[in-house]
Amino acid sequence: KDEIVMLGAHLDSWHGGTGATDNAAGCTVALEAVRILTALNLKMDRTVRIALWDAEEEGLIGSREYVKMHFADRETMQPKPEYAQLSGYFNFDNGSGKIRGVNLQGNDMMRPIFEAWLAPFKDLGASTITIRNTGGTDHLSFDAVGLPGFQFVQDPLDYMSRTHHSNMDVYDRVQKNDLMQAAAIMAAVVYDAATRPEMLPRKPMPKPQPKPEPAK
Repeated sequence: KDEIVMLGAHLDSWHGGTGATDNAAGCTVALEAVRILTALNLKMDRTVRIALWDAEEEGLIGSREYVKMHFADRETMQPKPEYAQLSGYFNFDNGSGKIRGVNLQGNDMMRPIFEAWLAPFKDLGASTITIRNTGGTDHLSFDAVGLPGFQFVQDPLDYMSRTHHSNMDVYDRVQKNDLMQAAAIMAAVVYDAATRPEMLPRKPMPKPQPKPEPAK
């Protein structure tokens, strides 16, 4: 129970619209995943922790400071006690589209694990497992210190072409059925991670990333 599985999304928004797809949709998926696990009264070996981040839009500040406080400071890469306790973090932040798979963030040791986890959802279109890194959201704060952090691959819909950081990021752009699919998959992945006999495999801890000296 002292080991942790985390899921989350960012709570803040860009002010052009109401932040429906960026990222109320992601918060809804994360909250619904936890509701599903609670309603089913599923017993899990690890503690599940949900985080709704602030200040993602200003540079991942919320998740970055949380990781610095609880796990490790990327400037020194000195792990804190909780560093050894986090199994993994799962993020949802690319609009309202359904989950099509997952980005491995260069951690190919996770490939067979995600293949097994996503196998029950192939008929819902979630089968892509790509080694690629994807940026711009809160899983990067975990990945930056060598912790397993993942962002799902989603249907793009009109996210980048119309709603992202625009005055059209409003409620009627949210796709209910897609978010229901995503919440079910998120709940299953979190459950699998929380009941897996071993913690998730990690990439090597990166080298320290000290801030550059200020110009004189």
